[in-house]
Amino acid sequence: MGRLSALKVRNMKRPGLHADGGALYLRVLPSGGKSWVLRIMVRGKRHDIGLGGCQLVTLGEARSEAVRLRRLARAGGDPLRDRRKERQGVVSFEEAAKVVHEANLPTWKNATHAAQWITTLETYAFPVLGNMPVGDVTPGDVLRVLSPIWTEKPETAKRVRQRLSIVFDWAIASGHRQGNPVHGIDRALPRIKRQVRHQRALAFESVPAFLEKVRAVHSNTALALEFLALTACRTSEVTGARWDEFDIAGKVWEVPGSRMKAGKPHKVPLAARALEILNEIGIGKGDGYIFQGRKPGAPLSKNALAKFVERHGGATSVHGLRSAFRVWCAEATTAPREVCEAALAHALGGKVEVAYMRSDLFDKRKALMDSWAAFCTAKPADKVVKLPMRPQPR
Repeated sequence: MGRLSALKVRNMKRPGLHADGGALYLRVLPSGGKSWVLRIMVRGKRHDIGLGGCQLVTLGEARSEAVRLRRLARAGGDPLRDRRKERQGVVSFEEAAKVVHEANLPTWKNATHAAQWITTLETYAFPVLGNMPVGDVTPGDVLRVLSPIWTEKPETAKRVRQRLSIVFDWAIASGHRQGNPVHGIDRALPRIKRQVRHQRALAFESVPAFLEKVRAVHSNTALALEFLALTACRTSEVTGARWDEFDIAGKVWEVPGSRMKAGKPHKVPLAARALEILNEIGIGKGDGYIFQGRKPGAPLSKNALAKFVERHGGATSVHGLRSAFRVWCAEATTAPREVCEAALAHALGGKVEVAYMRSDLFDKRKALMDSWAAFCTAKPADKVVKLPMRPQPR
């Protein structure tokens, strides 16, 4: 008589091996995944043979297979060799996912994203699909992965769905299956009304007063935040800035493509106040990071700027300063759209427009950034710097 029952198998949550008798064990993973394992002696050595996941193999089926393999071993057969032949050329979903993950690792710049990519599948997909041949997974199986988290964790579910689809696309291209079971799965799931949450941003009229408060703090983080506002760059571009990226005499900072969101180098014109910040930090101190973190030789943490903003009012997010710049461009200047978008390192139009736009509009961007810096450094009591305004309709 076995020690386990279908009810015990279904409710078992404690990680580890749980004996059923006859060398058959239920393996429970920390993630919650469950599978069957047979411990058997083959040619004088003990081996663990996986019999499949509990989602696909019932307790009765696992016991029957265990008996068959033990009899085969007693008769002098080799269960390991036979199972290898059965599984030759069969790739499990877990194996496919790990292959896809390894193949994509060199293309991902963000180590956190790379780790989360496989972790989400380990947490939500492997317990259901892990041991299944990738070619046997059906839309119903995908539904069992997504249904429990679709409304509870919609953003996570969306990422899991996308990553599942990538794994199945690889399996199709590699000849392991036909058709992607993720396609059209949304129609079988509840419709979710997602709310778009914009990051906090200052009205551009409030930026000069805000930066005046920032300058009064006199810290490395404050200088980095003001530099970010003056250049309209992203957090990672500023915190990762190195001295060897700057041409001080030419008043230009060239961010390498490896650190840009679009993967292309970006030339940033430096206004007078931006150069003052670099001088204040100390030009010529070395070729390392400009905005140093707490550890010697390390850059300022990406979270340092966000925490600084929270400590000093929190009326905006760091990204909100870029938004304020863009609104200022639209409301207070006559700068063409393409110049404003180029200042933010945004892609211009479609593929055809990009193909013909060979200029980076640097000279026009320089005039725009000089005006922005003059606006940002104006005293609130001085009103605002006079800028060319859009003609008003009569």
